[in-house]
Amino acid sequence: MKRKRTGTYEVTAVAGERVRAFVPSPLPPSPRIVFDGELQKELERATLALGRLDGVSALLPDRTLFLYSYVRKEAVLSSQIEGTQSSLSDLLLFELDEAPGAPLDDVTEVSNYVAALEHGLLRVREGFPLSSRLLREIHTVLLSRGRGSGKQPGEFRTSQNWIGGSRPGNAAFVPPPHTAIADAMSDLERFLHADDDGLPLLARAGIAHVQFETIHPFLDGNGRVGRLLITLLLCSAGALREPLLYLSLFLKKHRPTYYDLLDRVRRDGDWEAWLSFFLQGVEETATSAVATAQALSALVAEDQARVEQQGRRSGSALRVHAALEARPISSLAALTRTTGLSFPAVASAVELLVSMNIVRELTGKQRNRLFVYEKFLGLLNEER
Repeated sequence: MKRKRTGTYEVTAVAGERVRAFVPSPLPPSPRIVFDGELQKELERATLALGRLDGVSALLPDRTLFLYSYVRKEAVLSSQIEGTQSSLSDLLLFELDEAPGAPLDDVTEVSNYVAALEHGLLRVREGFPLSSRLLREIHTVLLSRGRGSGKQPGEFRTSQNWIGGSRPGNAAFVPPPHTAIADAMSDLERFLHADDDGLPLLARAGIAHVQFETIHPFLDGNGRVGRLLITLLLCSAGALREPLLYLSLFLKKHRPTYYDLLDRVRRDGDWEAWLSFFLQGVEETATSAVATAQALSALVAEDQARVEQQGRRSGSALRVHAALEARPISSLAALTRTTGLSFPAVASAVELLVSMNIVRELTGKQRNRLFVYEKFLGLLNEER
């Protein structure tokens, strides 16, 4: 539905030139969004897919093992949207003290994203409300090291930013002036917790994401925080027990459409077109995550069964296998710490897993060797 522009332009002066900065109107959208026809069907399909995803998380043999790698996959994808070149393998190597050669700048950003997500989830589970304060805390962690660490971590910007172009005067989009951020974020916070507007939770998440991206309250990291906001809202509302829904891959695949629909909301008030796209993304992403979880669980169960047939050596090998399920790239020293086994026992177990083609050595060296649970990592890396 075409309404009208969902905000007003405020003319400001930046570096000696006049700039039209867009200030979004308060939420919820007006006139209200009507869920009927195809949009209602998309909402129902997305809600069912999200429910299946939440259900499959309860069936995983060990959710913490799966989540360790799955969260890191999302961190890589979300950071790639912002231009980093790190892979999941790079991140896993970076987290090993024994692998100092992993690329530093890009992978530091990805590592920060993992820490920011974990901080946000911990705070939400402790009962802290999803709020401007929590988003600032998450931003502090996100920009704590590496590129962006000098761009006011944890603070709303105090200058004008812009999207596209070389300066605000020729930008594709100019967010609100910094003087309007406090009010805009307060309104967004009220919307996140509203219970009297009749909006389904998934619609609220999609609308809140657009509003946050429009406000663009930070000098850097807005895209990553805006994507985290979706997952945190679903977890805080109880729709997801674990942070398993991430739209980064979907948005990466459909980036031009994503940006076009954000502009259509601002220009024409076409929230329905955006929500249709968003709900399709939720359905596709949730369905993919279920398939990944099931494939990983089947692989782990199959490999465990094979190891159990190896007689007296199977006990140590199973413990090492479980450690590699959590961290698919590891060293003998790291596996020794993780499993509590002796170094010789770990070395013998890894040798068995290598002989069974479950694990592969990466370096080709005799010392400081690294081992990968190759099929497990391959399934995680599939862009389903």
